[in-house]
Amino acid sequence: MPHWKHIAILGAGESGVGAALLAHKYRMQVYLSDAGAVKDKFARELNEAGIDYQSGSHDETRIMNADVVVKSPGIPNHVPLIQKIEEAGIPLVSEIEFASRFTEAKIVAITGSNGKTTTTALTGHLLKQGGINVQVGGNIGKSFARLLAQEPPADVYVLEISSFQCDHLIEFKPYIAIITNFSPDHLDRYNYRMEDYVAAKFSLLKNMDENDIFIFNAEDEWTQIMRKNNRWPCRQMGFGAKKTEETIAWIDEHQYININIEKPMNIKDLSLKGQHNAQNSMASSMAARLLHVRKESIRESLTNFDAIEHRLESLGSIRGVTFINDSKATNVNATWYALESVSKPVIWIAGGVDKGNDYTELMNLVESKVKAVVCLGEDNQKLLDEFTGHVKVITETRSMEKAVKMAFSLADKGDTILLSPACASFDLFDNYEHRGEQFKYWVRQL
Repeated sequence: MPHWKHIAILGAGESGVGAALLAHKYRMQVYLSDAGAVKDKFARELNEAGIDYQSGSHDETRIMNADVVVKSPGIPNHVPLIQKIEEAGIPLVSEIEFASRFTEAKIVAITGSNGKTTTTALTGHLLKQGGINVQVGGNIGKSFARLLAQEPPADVYVLEISSFQCDHLIEFKPYIAIITNFSPDHLDRYNYRMEDYVAAKFSLLKNMDENDIFIFNAEDEWTQIMRKNNRWPCRQMGFGAKKTEETIAWIDEHQYININIEKPMNIKDLSLKGQHNAQNSMASSMAARLLHVRKESIRESLTNFDAIEHRLESLGSIRGVTFINDSKATNVNATWYALESVSKPVIWIAGGVDKGNDYTELMNLVESKVKAVVCLGEDNQKLLDEFTGHVKVITETRSMEKAVKMAFSLADKGDTILLSPACASFDLFDNYEHRGEQFKYWVRQL
């Protein structure tokens, strides 16, 4: 249990409020502040708990007198207040680090550019179905701190962890760390250096020892570079599309996955479709076996898992047109997987806040599968420049209502309307969940 008494928390989102509730539970003196407005639902929670908070500004005197400062992941490291805290030598930790000081349960930490949400949710499903006392959260659902503050204690916590949440980890030590893959994402926060972004995620491993396990993608180039240039005492187990000396799980030539569950499983039997989801399933299954879930339970659970919300979420069909909500695809690589998984002609809704995207890797899929592109964002020029002339129709709007209606008017029976933006959502929406909910709402109105 940490010895801190006075806690300052920066940021009043799910992460910051979760940390405040956890600190309050253990009778620490909490001061929370946010430079912006505190959302009503969080303000109500803070008021009900009697937690001291400030909206619209920070009281630097109170922050600089704290025993520890918990920084929410959305706050960049270069802002003057963060630099001032570090220069003063005040401990600065992430919410993940802060929460980890309050439990001795095993932690499965999952990160990567794509697939981490699916892998997190699937791992939690495999463990729950296997009889493990598990809680799932982190960057999805409830924050780690909130789980510890409000939910019954678990034996295992399965946490999705973003690169931002990896900042300011000090003693955090997962029992199992899974890194799915790397593609350019959030580079604006990492000096536009892929090396810095990759290193942030690999900080999950820095405290792991020989009793812990790192599950890695044996075919990911950046992962292999990091493994070549670093040494960690933890055990390392790979998965991939092919069998190699490093892979514990792989896909054979007959499209069966081998994951140490008695006999191989046909990819077609998995509830999650697509090659990328086969790899997510391998990583989750490896973690479940390491936590002693029975092979028969894993096999059954892989066939009955429901896809997570906003990630290749099927919304059914209207007049023969299928709708898929992939709002969580906030980078190009995630959209590549989405386009690759759809077999029917696509009306593609894309756009948002461009994070330095390179769309060239999508071109072959767009030319072969996409009938029309509906650009949805405040600034669509880059998408328009990239794909004009490569699809029959390309148009733009700044409204989800108009985007859905426009896409539906362009679709024929048998087509698929796919929301897979390849961009962040913050120009028109609060977050990717808000974007996905708006998409689903306007689809329902059809």
